Amino acid sequence: MTASPSPLSDLSQEALSDLRRSLREEYEALKGRGLKLDMTRGKPAPEQLDLAAEMLALPGNRDTTAEDGTDARNYGNLQGLSETRALFAPVLGAPADQVVVANNSSLALMHDTLVYALLKGVPGGKGPWSKDTDIAFLCPVPGYDRHFTLCEGFGIRMIPIEMTGEGPDMDAVEAAVADPAVKGIWCVPQYSNPSGETYSEATVKRLAAMKTAAPDFRLMWDNAYVVHHLTDSRPQLANILDACAEAGHPDRAIVFASTSKVTIAGAGLALLASSPANVRWYLAQAGRRSIGPDKLNQLRHVRFLRDAAGIDAHMDQHRALIGPKFAAVEQAFSARLDGRDVARWSRPEGGYFVTLDVTDGTAGQVVSLAKEAGIALTPAGATHPYGRDPHDRTLRIAPTFPKLEEVRLAAEGVALCTLLAAVEKRIGA
Repeated sequence: MTASPSPLSDLSQEALSDLRRSLREEYEALKGRGLKLDMTRGKPAPEQLDLAAEMLALPGNRDTTAEDGTDARNYGNLQGLSETRALFAPVLGAPADQVVVANNSSLALMHDTLVYALLKGVPGGKGPWSKDTDIAFLCPVPGYDRHFTLCEGFGIRMIPIEMTGEGPDMDAVEAAVADPAVKGIWCVPQYSNPSGETYSEATVKRLAAMKTAAPDFRLMWDNAYVVHHLTDSRPQLANILDACAEAGHPDRAIVFASTSKVTIAGAGLALLASSPANVRWYLAQAGRRSIGPDKLNQLRHVRFLRDAAGIDAHMDQHRALIGPKFAAVEQAFSARLDGRDVARWSRPEGGYFVTLDVTDGTAGQVVSLAKEAGIALTPAGATHPYGRDPHDRTLRIAPTFPKLEEVRLAAEGVALCTLLAAVEKRIGA
């Protein structure tokens, strides 16, 4: 029976030096393979996009009329076709009349919502957010770098809030929102990007009910991975719109989602759901920049996905393609890093990422080592506001896009770099 590897803390300096020498030899051999592997972004693989190839022939040459008689080829219907809103209403947890269907980017919806709030204010507020010299957002970490980019681009101060396994640290959140400058919080509540956790019911209820100094505080509820399951265990996220309404804050939450990782990434649908007041507010602002979305694409999605069962069946096909890639990452990390006490990583039940926490102070070194070996990773620090991870330990691993064998090779390489960086830090090399 092969002995289990020892934690680095149990090894003598001589044993550490021997291990470093062996790992360096292995690393040089890895570099000599001339790999060119990319694990930087959570993109669907070509095989996933192929699952929706039938959509390219939809809605069909003469299939251009919506169920209410709307000619989908023409201008108008800013909120989206009624049948499209009805299709995605259960996904968003809102009645169809509180759903907006837009063009392909939910990031664009979040951007516009933020801009409209800055320029015009939101329901229940006291005017444009931009009139205040200091505006802040809470940013759960590890988190989504594009949320941080939006805030940084508009000069919104970011306050990191640690994730706990059940969502953001609610004691820290409730303390922070006592400051009237804090106008919102970014949330990826199901299969969080990148930690993979789903907010508990208690967390959802506290977010909905908490007292905020800013009367126009907003939960930016980016539910990007709500249908992206990787196992048969499918956690039921509590409905934030219902929770807010029950707590007396019906306008607090704005829910976002998209079909970018469901159908065709560059030609999907972006979705927004909120209270009636927020939907009216959003449409009033959006009506100044658009005369209506691509309704043929909305018909295309309805014809292809059909209903909730159709969405589930389609996502099961996605799971069959990417599930083995996540399993390959787990296998590679476990084989190399288990028992070494140098790293820990998430084992997500859904979403698009694995979080790898390496030895403190070595994340940047792991990325650098991987790059030299031909493995591209998201930069260290990308999971934190301003690109600054105070512990220099958290990395986001994105296994969906490369082919399975490439994922396996990349994960093995990252595990090697993680162990090598930890050993070298420990011996001061």
